[in-house]
Amino acid sequence: MANPYSGEVEITIDGKPYALKLTLGALAGLEQSLAEGSLVDLVPRFEAGRFSARDILALLAAGLEGGGNSLSTEELAQADIAAGPLGAARVAAQLLARRFSLPRPDA
Repeated sequence: MANPYSGEVEITIDGKPYALKLTLGALAGLEQSLAEGSLVDLVPRFEAGRFSARDILALLAAGLEGGGNSLSTEELAQADIAAGPLGAARVAAQLLARRFSLPRPDA
């Protein structure tokens, strides 16, 4: 089970739950894999709904790596993700939000 307080997000891939987390190493790998721009450019694309399937795949692969999972990007691309592409996009957006949001003082 994922721990949202440590920035983790859960996703179900091929019927198996995985905890995803964007560690510093996973973020560095993600930045290298982005087709254009940097992480700073990625966040506004997600906020504006202008992200690509490549962005989603790169984020999920980085989250899997950061969560200590051994599923490769190629395996992820062929996998059945719960809730389909929309669910994958939702998880990718949650990963970004949990990693780049400041804690609220009332939370």
